[in-house]
Amino acid sequence: MNKQQLANQIFQTANNLRSRIEANEYKDYILGFMFYKFLSEKELARWRELGVPEEEIQHMTEAELRDDPDTLRYTQRDLGYFIGYDNLFSTWRDSKDFSVANVRDALSAFTRLLVPIMGPDVSAEDKKKHRVFEGIFHSLSSGLSKLGDSTGAQTKAIRSLMSLIDKIPMDKRQDYDVVGFIYEYLISNFAANAGKKAGEFYTPHEVSVLMSDIVAYHLRGRENIEIYDPTSGSGSLLINIGKSVAKEMGNADKIKYYAQELKENTYNLTRMNLVMRGIDAENINARLGDTLESDWPYFDTEENRESTYRMVRVDAVVSNPPYSQNWDPQNKENDPRYADYGLAPKSKADYAFLLHDLYHLKPDGIMCIVLPHGVLFRGNEEYNIRKALIEKNQIEAVIGLPADIFFGTSIPTIIMVLKRQREDTGVLIIDASKGFEKSGKKNQLRASDIRRIVDTYKTKKDTPKYARLVSKEEIRQNDYNLNIPRYVDSSAEPPAWDLYGVMRGVIPQAELAKFADEWQALPTLKEALFTAENDAYCTCQTEDIAAAIQAHPSAKALKDQLAARFAGFDEAMQQKIVKNRQAVPVDREEETIADDIFARFAGMPLISPYDAYQELDDAWKVISADLEMIQTDDDDAVRKVQPHMVLKKKDSKEIEVQEGWEGRILPFPLVQRELLPDDLAALEDAQRHSEACETELNELLEGIDEEQLDSEAVNDDHTKFVKGGLTKEWKLLKDDLDTPAVKALCAYSSLKSKKEKTAFVTDHPEVNWAAMETTKSGTYSKAAIDKAIDALAMQAPLDEGSWPYIVRTAMQKLDEKAALDKDIKVRAAELEQKTMACIENLSDEDADRLLHDKWIAPLTGGILAMPDARLQDFAKALQQLTEKYDASLSDIEHDIEEDSESLANMLQDLEANPYDMQGLKDLQTCSRRTNNG
Repeated sequence: MNKQQLANQIFQTANNLRSRIEANEYKDYILGFMFYKFLSEKELARWRELGVPEEEIQHMTEAELRDDPDTLRYTQRDLGYFIGYDNLFSTWRDSKDFSVANVRDALSAFTRLLVPIMGPDVSAEDKKKHRVFEGIFHSLSSGLSKLGDSTGAQTKAIRSLMSLIDKIPMDKRQDYDVVGFIYEYLISNFAANAGKKAGEFYTPHEVSVLMSDIVAYHLRGRENIEIYDPTSGSGSLLINIGKSVAKEMGNADKIKYYAQELKENTYNLTRMNLVMRGIDAENINARLGDTLESDWPYFDTEENRESTYRMVRVDAVVSNPPYSQNWDPQNKENDPRYADYGLAPKSKADYAFLLHDLYHLKPDGIMCIVLPHGVLFRGNEEYNIRKALIEKNQIEAVIGLPADIFFGTSIPTIIMVLKRQREDTGVLIIDASKGFEKSGKKNQLRASDIRRIVDTYKTKKDTPKYARLVSKEEIRQNDYNLNIPRYVDSSAEPPAWDLYGVMRGVIPQAELAKFADEWQALPTLKEALFTAENDAYCTCQTEDIAAAIQAHPSAKALKDQLAARFAGFDEAMQQKIVKNRQAVPVDREEETIADDIFARFAGMPLISPYDAYQELDDAWKVISADLEMIQTDDDDAVRKVQPHMVLKKKDSKEIEVQEGWEGRILPFPLVQRELLPDDLAALEDAQRHSEACETELNELLEGIDEEQLDSEAVNDDHTKFVKGGLTKEWKLLKDDLDTPAVKALCAYSSLKSKKEKTAFVTDHPEVNWAAMETTKSGTYSKAAIDKAIDALAMQAPLDEGSWPYIVRTAMQKLDEKAALDKDIKVRAAELEQKTMACIENLSDEDADRLLHDKWIAPLTGGILAMPDARLQDFAKALQQLTEKYDASLSDIEHDIEEDSESLANMLQDLEANPYDMQGLKDLQTCSRRTNNG
């Protein structure tokens, strides 16, 4: 399975294992053990890389290395830590005597064995390695008791976790960051289950990517980069920034990371996350502390802060601090972070965090910070700070985000982009609050939303209802209020009603003019759909607007134009991605393809390139996951099948069981459709017939009355027929079938002698005696008679819908469905075996063709289908407009008058008691008043 499937499976199992432990706590256990396995595997790999024989590795324990301190010291300095062989994750896994005590001892030893590298001859780099690991397992070791009420329960819980974590490959064969991916996936999913506490440790991935792309664009071309997150949480925001920056600079080892976090367990997550992403310890600077109370980073060495004072400025600061948190501004007037701007109010620390971030920026640096909307318009101290930032030209952009995209809060937020020094004086205001998709209970930025925001940031172009570059003078005129709706109004226009159009049932030309882009892109279409009544109004001359648009030459021309622009795209993708699949740079290729798509869309009317980019991103999720596996296992991955594992409940627990097989890369349905079409068609035909039987049974069930529903022929829930009950019911009903043949057969059964029976057969030709099997004496046995009666009963004419008809038909359909289902099971098993054989013996040509159909065809097809989708949306909007003015008020008034007059006439012919008659007179009066206006 690919890393996405593996991550999902691990989370689902882990979420079930956590039982009553809160998600925000349980994450510390699974992520802590995952990190311990990572360090264990890294140390094992290092020993093997140095050529240490396996038999010697087994003696690399703390006890046995007391006589060889140089080896112990080398490992400590090389890796920054030491784990004895007896304490390795793999040793735990393989031990029959493992218990929670092993974990406690190992974590204690891990901390103890960090200390020796802190001697006087230890270099600054080695000391930095020590600091990265110091206390990193404290949250795990202190929380082990929560995993169970007894030592046995704790051991059992840890064994379950170890079994789960052992599925994660950490053998360095992967060219992609599977460990880091799963780590962040688990963090994000635990965040989704952690409620309000989730905001303490996780920034949604999409927001991280957005901020990363903005920062990376600004820092492009630099050789050495330092980035800082003063409220680092799990470290995912820092990592995404580093990943984006590394793409631009080409060397991830030239990036230094600074992270500060207030809570210890979250601080540990930061360090684990950074280390597991392969970042050198020398490049990790992490600190546990209160960002606002204790300014950092500002020193060269931890041990001697004051004498080595150096306030550190970085290339980029990114942060998602707690919103509107209380803080203590007392005695901070002269704090250099705030001295030039003022102090944030005690009840809202938002600007305190912002000014701290800004203080640590280099003059040519950039910062992105997530804040609540209130910072844009609140008064008093915040007004003064905002005014100073604007006058110093330090606010570059304000990006309004959708509501409900962060864990732990549903409020809408903004990203503010600032620089210490910049030449421009305006502020770019982007209202991106409408661009998102629903993802479970939360909203989520799509790839196309992120791309559009970043492109707008880069170009600074005004876009109606989306973005404006606002001058400092205009902001001054608004008294330094940056509230987004003051500058960009993205709200939908309220529905307008044209009085003349409503009265006459005609469509205002002014409302059609709102579709100016469509009319320009689709010449003569407007004239084909609408007839002008005068200069200001028109009427629609077609009932089916959607069909008329699709049939119009301009619609075809639009589709042809897009097809022409993408001529050769499919072939180019086939060559670049499919044929070259072993060498595709997975982390960069999507953007290369995206640039090509945007270039092809240049000047294309009506259809947004961002929709095409979304098609690409959706396709790339599949393509990249497959490419990573192919580049790890060579092309053999395409020809591999593997067990299809699913989670099923057993004894109130979910366990993993095999349910058939699946292709590692190629889906079975795709292979069957392309290479086994006849077998697939036969199976699908049988499935359709089985479904038809099920439908007919349901229809029969709906046609019976309450009394019959309570018979043995129907189950207690009244949802399906019961075979045994139907058989009993039919046995009673068939005896009542009165046909000449049945009567004759019943009479034959009562005869004794052979002579009588022989004569009876001759006298009763209404029975098809030849179709019945005789005994040795030439007569018919009771079994043969009963069988014949059953056959006649099944063929007897019955009134459709009668109870006997329903019982008999239900029996037939159940038998037919049972036979079909048996056949389906056999065919499905045979098809599965044939599919496995097909995949394992694929020719190169078939492999290329199938990968094209999985990867490229959906992307190309999705892009080329975009004009149809766009035209359908246009047709829907026009249809709503025509329906809005479909009936005039004059026509409606005329209909009311006619109906009122008709009602009054009918009332005159009614007779009733005096009170009712008086009521009728009152109603007639009301009717006349209506007619008279």
